[in-house]
Amino acid sequence: MASIQIRKYRDEDAEAVKDTFTLGMSEHVPSSFVHMLKQPLTQMVLMCMFCALITSSKSFLLPVLAVTLVLAGARQLVVYMFNQYIDTCLSTDLNNISETYLKQKDTCFWVAEIDGQVVGTVACLPAQNAPACLELKRMSVRRSHRRMGIAQAMCRTVAEYTRERGFAAVVLYTSVVQTDAQKLYESMGYEKIREFVIPGLPAKVMNFTLLEYRLDLPIDGKSD
Repeated sequence: MASIQIRKYRDEDAEAVKDTFTLGMSEHVPSSFVHMLKQPLTQMVLMCMFCALITSSKSFLLPVLAVTLVLAGARQLVVYMFNQYIDTCLSTDLNNISETYLKQKDTCFWVAEIDGQVVGTVACLPAQNAPACLELKRMSVRRSHRRMGIAQAMCRTVAEYTRERGFAAVVLYTSVVQTDAQKLYESMGYEKIREFVIPGLPAKVMNFTLLEYRLDLPIDGKSD
């Protein structure tokens, strides 16, 4: 198996990083749509609409078509939410990775490279809501290179970077639909400390929950 190199980001990695991030986030659309369908409110609305239409129209075809159209619209809503999030990230921190993650204090961005190809990304920066912590961000591994220990290696890289700088812990946020990520973080010693629904009506309708995880670390002397 080809060796994995975890190294700091270089400007020539920009397109590969953006592509890895975009593909990784887009993978969560199907599971997010299924999550929305499992919500009691969604099921109640669909059932009420189906029953009302079949009672009023005396037709089975019309309610089936109506429910199908509503489901198609709901899936497009999920796609829209993810596209909006991706566009926001690409136009903010991922628009100038060097400026955001390499030129600021206690920040860094790494890529995982195999045979000269960027196959994974991870970053960290000071956590806004936890002053003594760094936040792990932008973790993504290309589907073709999963189950190779890349994500674990990147988690360890962030933890070591955080420990060397004297911070108390690493925190991160993942979503309720990212079950593989949850299993990964828990296997690396992270503990779930909070759950909350992200702001916005579409997210509330979907009950789209974010999970906050924390990994406490032994503290060395803070380095420059």
